[in-house]
Amino acid sequence: MKVLVTGGAGFIGSHIVDKLVQADLQVYILDNLSTGSFSNINPGAAFLKKDIRDEGLKELLARERFDYVIHQAAQTMVANSLADPYYDCDVNIRGLVNLLEASRLSAVKRIIFASSAAIYGDTDVLPIAEDCGKQPSSFYGESKLTGERYLELYYKNFGLEYVALRYANVYGERQGDSGEGGVISIFLRKLLAGQGLTVYGDGSQTRDYIYVKDVAAANYQALFAGTANRSYNISTQKETSVNDLIELLSQLAGLQPAVIHDAPRDNDIRRSVLANQAAANGLNWQPAYTLPAGLSLMLRELGHQTM
Repeated sequence: MKVLVTGGAGFIGSHIVDKLVQADLQVYILDNLSTGSFSNINPGAAFLKKDIRDEGLKELLARERFDYVIHQAAQTMVANSLADPYYDCDVNIRGLVNLLEASRLSAVKRIIFASSAAIYGDTDVLPIAEDCGKQPSSFYGESKLTGERYLELYYKNFGLEYVALRYANVYGERQGDSGEGGVISIFLRKLLAGQGLTVYGDGSQTRDYIYVKDVAAANYQALFAGTANRSYNISTQKETSVNDLIELLSQLAGLQPAVIHDAPRDNDIRRSVLANQAAANGLNWQPAYTLPAGLSLMLRELGHQTM
């Protein structure tokens, strides 16, 4: 089986590549290295430096004849999407359509798409199920929702199978400081450096933190799922506040940081936790890592002894 992973040198994409290589699949990485890192590239995968918006993408896929595509390449920052909506649209929508055209013309069997909890926006209905109303509060969330609609239409019109995975807040090794899950990376780095932690608002806002290896496992399962052509939440279905996160990190690291409160951020979702029963049924997937277990692994990678 020949699989192309776009964004495979990035945080989540590189973990997906590791999972596929471990499963003895023939893996290719496509990444322009704008945010990905060459150091993340698994030596068991072939690397192609290319942008998903390149016109030459059709020729590449026609030549290589991939069986499956896992699409992780994206503009992922909510704040950046608000500062530069054009760029967000260019990468997340035009880039996706370019990839979809190349995939259908080269007879790709199925595309796995990285969607996001950002498509839901703020809602009082928790945990959020897949059929909940969609009210994205950022252009990033809107671009991901639009991407899902393109996938639906490519399946209906051309028969290109898809699975869209709506990630909760992903964290883990190799993560930078971007995205919602990036708060964990920021807090860990500052905690271990003896610096204070900045909390926007009162710290009661919540997120559903999912470990990156669980996300990689969900992408692997989506390749073979019989229940395709729909969207799935990939989450723990557990709600954690910023205050609780700081307390847990402090306990695991054996350190007590100073906490600095700042004004709440614009467009910040107050509470977010995603239901995951559909993925359990449709993908035969469940998260294997608790938040303390995932954080302990991150601390271990950083060379810090956990309690």
